[in-house]
Amino acid sequence: MKQTWRWFGPSDAISIGEIRQTGATGIVSALHHVPTGEVWSVDAIKERQQLIERPQGVPSGLTWDVVESLPVSEVLKSQTGPVGQHLASYKESLRNLAKCGIHTVCYNFMPVLDWTRTDLSYPLQHGGHAMRFDLVDFVAFDCFILSRRGAEQDYSPEILETAKARFSDLNDAGRQALSNNIVAGLPGANDNWSLEDVRQNLAAYEGMTPETLRSNLIDFLSEVVPLAEELGIRVCCHPDDPPFPLLGLPRVMSSQANYATVLDAVDSPANGATLCTGSLGVAIGFDPVSFITQLGHKVHFVHLRNTVRDGSSDGNRHGFVEAEHLVGDTDMVATIRALLAEEQRRRETGRTDHEIPMRPDHGHALLSDLAGTTQPGYPLIGRLRGLAELRGVMLGCS
Repeated sequence: MKQTWRWFGPSDAISIGEIRQTGATGIVSALHHVPTGEVWSVDAIKERQQLIERPQGVPSGLTWDVVESLPVSEVLKSQTGPVGQHLASYKESLRNLAKCGIHTVCYNFMPVLDWTRTDLSYPLQHGGHAMRFDLVDFVAFDCFILSRRGAEQDYSPEILETAKARFSDLNDAGRQALSNNIVAGLPGANDNWSLEDVRQNLAAYEGMTPETLRSNLIDFLSEVVPLAEELGIRVCCHPDDPPFPLLGLPRVMSSQANYATVLDAVDSPANGATLCTGSLGVAIGFDPVSFITQLGHKVHFVHLRNTVRDGSSDGNRHGFVEAEHLVGDTDMVATIRALLAEEQRRRETGRTDHEIPMRPDHGHALLSDLAGTTQPGYPLIGRLRGLAELRGVMLGCS
């Protein structure tokens, strides 16, 4: 697999020079400064390529291999507002990426919020920090801070009672911190929203069913995939994170069955999946080997990370904490072995995309990470440990 590293651009506290030392050979990046719904120009794309490939005019040995992400706007997800304009901008951005030689584009179709955690720096027994999703904290936010209309109907009486007590125990600073963790904007989301912004965006989805949101996704893909195929671009949808409904919103990319439905609906080599083992692995019963066996030929990008279900559950919703890459609810060795077998099948059939780009996703903040100011979930030492462990498994399975 092609070993890549996510870099957030000039504002990233981790430099291209430091990334070179990790052993990664590719970069995953995006133009986060371009507002969602606007065109990524050729000049802006080339400027980012220059920063990656020739920082200070010196070759880095790295290439920009994957866009993560070219965001799909709320206009396109909800199909409200200037849909035609946003589709035209998305298509033009794809054309410009192809002109610059970038052919793998990750996106997600999560309404309103990107990936969601309640604690961005949860202390671990070994002294490091991890991100955590505490279901009780989230219910406290949803029902008593955001005060979403009808929120109480989405949860069991037992977890509502526990969440109400949790909310009562939080002082003003604790309530603000919880709110900030959930809605202040996370990597992959180009917008920073207030509580009122969240309420307004939720209104666009009021009464929307999963069937309608899935139809909107298929409509979007029906527009962009033919162009992507013409351009030689592979678009790949990231799963919902976490893989269950939040804030009363439908979610439609939370399982292997969800992926099979959408990929079959727009059947093209350009339409594929981003396999994120940490996101899908929160669900009880997720089998990454089965996912790869059925859909591996359409996996264009891989996030290798692990999670452990932790704390309260309520139906199919579970609390969880980011785990070490090789220790968690997902069998990482079996996953990598299946991915390597898929790569071999591609070589044997002459596919040019036989080397699947992967990156170590998230990671514990360790050692000098703890004194730094990196993006939550994207420390240097923690991800370096993860990449080294994953690289060892890949070599052992080769």
